[in-house]
Amino acid sequence: MASSSFRRLSSLLVFVGFLSLLRPCACYSRIFLNSSAAVLATSPAVATWYGSPGGAGSDGGACGYGDAVSKAPFSSMIAAGGPSLYKSGKACGACYQVSCTSNGACSGKPVTVVITDECPGGPCASDPVHFDLSGAAFGAMAQPGQADALRNVGSLQIQYSRVPCKYPGVNVAFKMDAGSNPYYFAVVIEFEDGDGDLSAVDVQQVGSGSWMPTQQLWGAVWKLNSGSPLQAPLSIRLTSGHSGKTLVATNVIPVDWKPGATYYSLVNFEEV
Repeated sequence: MASSSFRRLSSLLVFVGFLSLLRPCACYSRIFLNSSAAVLATSPAVATWYGSPGGAGSDGGACGYGDAVSKAPFSSMIAAGGPSLYKSGKACGACYQVSCTSNGACSGKPVTVVITDECPGGPCASDPVHFDLSGAAFGAMAQPGQADALRNVGSLQIQYSRVPCKYPGVNVAFKMDAGSNPYYFAVVIEFEDGDGDLSAVDVQQVGSGSWMPTQQLWGAVWKLNSGSPLQAPLSIRLTSGHSGKTLVATNVIPVDWKPGATYYSLVNFEEV
């Protein structure tokens, strides 16, 4: 009798264990920071590189980040995405881990890059997934001392995975477009933790209880045409592109804002 009960209990535990395998996985690959190695679900892609060997690709690119791509926290670790990655600019700011094992100079260790530019033609358009990496990012996939050897290969089969963006100690920044004025608001939004990309941006004037939707102008640039002068300080509400989380940067654009100036908020999506 005891043996029969034990067998039934064992069968039940096996069945429960099987059901646990059927749980849907998260859309993001999970990184187990406390383990000795990251466990990632990866997919194949093609990688090339552009710009100077140790540089940041182009100065700015099709997302509108300008020279920020070569400075911390981007630190030249960027990529121009083919159409499936760039998504007409809607994926600007998304983060990916890339790695290679297809060449003897590859280290096999993943490096994190941010989509800051578009690679619209040639192999970028014909490959299902194509990363045109900065010279610095391409070389970072190499074994120590082998960066130049790896860049000399030119094109590689790689593995990639989308991962949450992390900018430790950095909050969301808003760089006012040089053409902005009280009637025309345009801003580049940078350094969003988590999804990295945005699906909506709304602006609220001081003393107003309503939000005004902006439009994506191009890349990471969002604009609002106002029929009357906007009353600052302005608050900005962000909606992340992948998870739909919202974040409000209260009074982030001051009364005396200037075109071309960058204003840092006190918040980021990691706190949501």
